[in-house]
Amino acid sequence: MTVWDRPEPPTRPVPLDRERIVAAAVALADEGGLEAVSLRKVAARLNAGPMRLYGFIATKEELFDLMVDEVQAEILPEEPPGDWREALRVLAHRTRKAALRHEWLADLLGGRPSLGPNGLAVTEARLAALDGLIDIDTAVRATETVGAYTTGAIRREIANLRAERATGLSKHDWRRASGPHVTRMLATGRFPALSKAVHEGTDVDTETSFATGLDWVLDAVAARLERP
Repeated sequence: MTVWDRPEPPTRPVPLDRERIVAAAVALADEGGLEAVSLRKVAARLNAGPMRLYGFIATKEELFDLMVDEVQAEILPEEPPGDWREALRVLAHRTRKAALRHEWLADLLGGRPSLGPNGLAVTEARLAALDGLIDIDTAVRATETVGAYTTGAIRREIANLRAERATGLSKHDWRRASGPHVTRMLATGRFPALSKAVHEGTDVDTETSFATGLDWVLDAVAARLERP
């Protein structure tokens, strides 16, 4: 029985339900990451005894599942986009924005699919975008590929944000500090392709980088759709 199938216990003596528990857990994670979340800390925020929470949630993993599902409600667009490409693009961009609001989400993306109502609705929206355009196996592989790119790009972006906070160095400052070492290494001639990228490549912001990579992945899906 999943956490979504298990009925909630009575709310007395302290008014309590899964919605309040999950909201408190999300707030703690937004403030301090997943390491700041425990059933004890959630109970303290709700002025309830820790054992009360076990009637609603059996493990911290269940709590994480509920937290992810709560945030996935932010991913679903209010209006369904017009075509498959726009639908998958919108879902990917909304996933990125949700992760930037809740950085801990990056640690929980991927792996087994979310079975909560919002997670299932997101999966349904992705598959529905390709429904009738291609066979179901190819549609599943296509959405998995777009999802893998989205998750990877989000994790890289979040990792960079965390590194900035941990070191106190912005991207620009880190490059300046690393510049002498990189210059010496490139001068050896051992890395000609990397040297060309460093000296001739165009620097773009993270949103542009994400959008460009996503478009390339969607181009690959489009090419598959066009095959006879």
